[in-house]
Amino acid sequence: MPKAKIKRLYLIPILSKALDVLELLEENHAPASLEDVYRKTRISKTSVYRILKTLVHRGYVAQAQNGQYRLVSRPRRLRFGLSVQSAELPFSIAVAQSVTAAAAASGVELLVLDNRYDPDVAVRNAEEFVAKRVDLVLEFQVEEHVAPRVSHIFKKADIPLVAIDVPHPNATYFGVDNFECGLEAGSLLAQHALRKWKGKVDWVLGVGLAEAGSFVQSRITGAFDGIRERLADLPADRFVQIEGRGMRQPSQLAVTEFLRGRRKGERILVATANDTSALGVLAAARDSGREQDFAIVGQDCIPEVLEEMRSGKSAIIGSVSHEVETYGPRLIQLGIALLRGYTVPPYNYVRHRTVTAETLGAEQQT
Repeated sequence: MPKAKIKRLYLIPILSKALDVLELLEENHAPASLEDVYRKTRISKTSVYRILKTLVHRGYVAQAQNGQYRLVSRPRRLRFGLSVQSAELPFSIAVAQSVTAAAAASGVELLVLDNRYDPDVAVRNAEEFVAKRVDLVLEFQVEEHVAPRVSHIFKKADIPLVAIDVPHPNATYFGVDNFECGLEAGSLLAQHALRKWKGKVDWVLGVGLAEAGSFVQSRITGAFDGIRERLADLPADRFVQIEGRGMRQPSQLAVTEFLRGRRKGERILVATANDTSALGVLAAARDSGREQDFAIVGQDCIPEVLEEMRSGKSAIIGSVSHEVETYGPRLIQLGIALLRGYTVPPYNYVRHRTVTAETLGAEQQT
């Protein structure tokens, strides 16, 4: 007689344990302590603790002040909207990836729309978020002049707003301290000039992003201050601000125009609003055959800039990292805190650090 086949069960052990905990709380009809759940389920106390904390975080279980746990009715899943600056800009893409991963890990539904670096699109996206009835919006758009309109749309719909990197009226700010980031970029440029050029500098360029407003432009203000602190003899007329719009081609064209009529051999320090602009400046320097006369520091540490620094031959000597991988977890946590009615700071700054070819080399060796 043939042997009966044993049916294989495709089970997830930790999920089964979590369901055991839920079923126990449902049967109890009363709050239970960690010790109660451990004793009745015989699941390891460490696993019980982590399961209960996860269920509390996801809204299935509530924990009282005395530490006991009780089952609660399942709340509707939170739905956030994320407007990205542009799906074509590396830093914007990295922010979207970080937020998407963090939302998935936290059980938050995420609707992502692309502002396409266009103020009219940003307004339409805001209206779509309202129509889709999201609970909260994470807004990443750089046009300062349209920020009040975008904010008004959400305020009228009673939807909380978190503004990423560019402040918006009635919004909680999340991003870098722009002046401090600029100051570090300027310090790095000045140190390079002192070490490589014996302090001789002919021009200091700030390639800015005026449409984002004075808050973001303070990256350039800070950079100029960082240079002046160490190269105090540089005349004021040697500091020149030009507009790069935070994009590669406009930055390249602006620097190409600046170089017209200026002789080769003049040494130029450049601070840019972001790394995409830095790559445009680098292209202008290379096209004019003047890369050796440039030292460029950007912001954001996008992969292409890191590769330039690793080459050891690039005029891009550094970038200020905004630790983009931390954006997602912190933004989702901030959004949940706002919806739960917790008090949060009006300005939430991220960590930043200066990255150079030397620090990248040190990281590779460790």
